[in-house]
Amino acid sequence: MRIDGLQYANWSEKIFRQLREGGVDAVHVTIAYHENFRETVLNFEKWNRWFELYPDLIMKGEWAADIDEARRTDRTAIFFGFQNPSPIEDDIGLVEIVHTLGARFMQLTYNNQSLLATGCYESEDTGVTRMGREVIKEMNRVGLVVDMSHSADRSTIEAADLSERPIAVTHANPHEWAPALRNKRDSVIRAVTENGGMLGFSVYPHHLKDKSDCTLQSFCEMIARTADKYGAQHLGIGTDLCQDQPDSVVEWMRVGRWTKEIDYGEGSAKNPGFPPMPDWFGDNRDFGNIENGLRSVGMNQDEISGIMGGNWYRFFAENFGRKNR
Repeated sequence: MRIDGLQYANWSEKIFRQLREGGVDAVHVTIAYHENFRETVLNFEKWNRWFELYPDLIMKGEWAADIDEARRTDRTAIFFGFQNPSPIEDDIGLVEIVHTLGARFMQLTYNNQSLLATGCYESEDTGVTRMGREVIKEMNRVGLVVDMSHSADRSTIEAADLSERPIAVTHANPHEWAPALRNKRDSVIRAVTENGGMLGFSVYPHHLKDKSDCTLQSFCEMIARTADKYGAQHLGIGTDLCQDQPDSVVEWMRVGRWTKEIDYGEGSAKNPGFPPMPDWFGDNRDFGNIENGLRSVGMNQDEISGIMGGNWYRFFAENFGRKNR
């Protein structure tokens, strides 16, 4: 089983076919960055049309059982998530609505402070806000997973402790391996995993040691060390693959509507676009390289199967439904 914890590709029939060639059974797709509720609904509509156009390649995913159906019919199950809480605007009632529409993950922040928590680019981390505490409770109730991939340290630790259900960092790497602002320090990963949560390893070059020149061995050795520290059962892949996106999309991702300036983030000011991918992972057909790499660094088959998809499957099964009371 192969499950990717996050992608933001420029979706097309070509990529849908590559998902099948790579044996990707399910993928968490970013359906909103800075969109408001109405704009997000239009993105759901766009995906509904793709499901109609390519029913032999993809299907909508809402529950873990949909992955079983996708595997049975040789398709990829598409699960939706937000990289920002903007789709719920300032209305906690929209949490249940977006879950009903099919959303299964929502980040409490992107890089900046939100109404819910602090993003990783802010100089001061004030933690989860009053509204954030209420939204976490509502997300727990309906089965919308708290994602803290772009959140600051204190906010992430507080969210892990406040949430009555495990949270996720769907796409990041350990800060000690690659000290990017977006990568997670030991205390953060420990808080997430000790509360039953998941960390998805990213192959986005700015989050890799040596960036685009990162080797497969270095990446897989990092995964093995992380498994030794926190338990392999809490780990998965979250590639953050942005395949075929024009460089202008980086500006949308980082700037949204909050500034008139260009926010270069962790990229070079001379090259604000997408960096080249490492040579061992260019698209969805390359998941086998990661699997082989994990085997070459000494991980056993159960650990590899979990990291490549089994752990995400279990997490989906336990956290997408309404909470039993």
